[in-house]
Amino acid sequence: MAGVLGRLLTKTIAVTRATGGVARYSSHQIFSHRDSPDNNENTPFAFTPENKRRVEVIMNNYPEGHKVAAMIPVLDLAQRQHGWLPISAMNHVAEVLGVPRMRVYEVATFYTMFQRSPVGKYHVQVCTTTPCMLCDSGGIVDTICDTLNIDIGGTTSDKMFTLSEVECLGACVNAPMVQINDDYYEDLSPNDIKEILSDLRNGKVPKKGPRNGRYAAEPTGGLTSLTDPPKGPGFGVREDL
Repeated sequence: MAGVLGRLLTKTIAVTRATGGVARYSSHQIFSHRDSPDNNENTPFAFTPENKRRVEVIMNNYPEGHKVAAMIPVLDLAQRQHGWLPISAMNHVAEVLGVPRMRVYEVATFYTMFQRSPVGKYHVQVCTTTPCMLCDSGGIVDTICDTLNIDIGGTTSDKMFTLSEVECLGACVNAPMVQINDDYYEDLSPNDIKEILSDLRNGKVPKKGPRNGRYAAEPTGGLTSLTDPPKGPGFGVREDL
């Protein structure tokens, strides 16, 4: 708990200073671009022939004059191909859609689903919003940090895992939870997340969804409503109808 409070205090102080006294949560990514050896306009990027066909299918979902509406799915495809979104990929998407580059930058910097710096093979996103925090997401964060020997925003030396702190992922009933790439792992204990990370490192596929025996988001204490068999067709309907 001390480690969690220490991290929260450090983050609160840093964010408070950066925002002139108003603390708020934010993505750890900066909004402006900084050229680096692996992220500049000359970073190689072009859609593969297979993904070019996918881009065409996506764009054909929209009428002429509105192809810009395909920006988010096309950016997502670029990120899935490259692993993250260098500025050259964003420029290429702008060229494909026929829009100014700034239109793409605006979208890529607004949505935290787009990673504008390299991430590991497995992107571990831990929700620490109120429901998860009340269910000890801090303990999950501590366990991940200790197991992988990284802190929030860090990537393991073998480039296998990147750890991010995120806002609500919409699985509050199954708190605490993490999202790893496209998959949700819910109702977690520290031992659960250790097992998940171990499985991923060893090339295994961890069980997705709740880890406490639930099928989905049903009450942990059993059903409290809809406990009787459903009535047959016509139940409650007037006989003269």
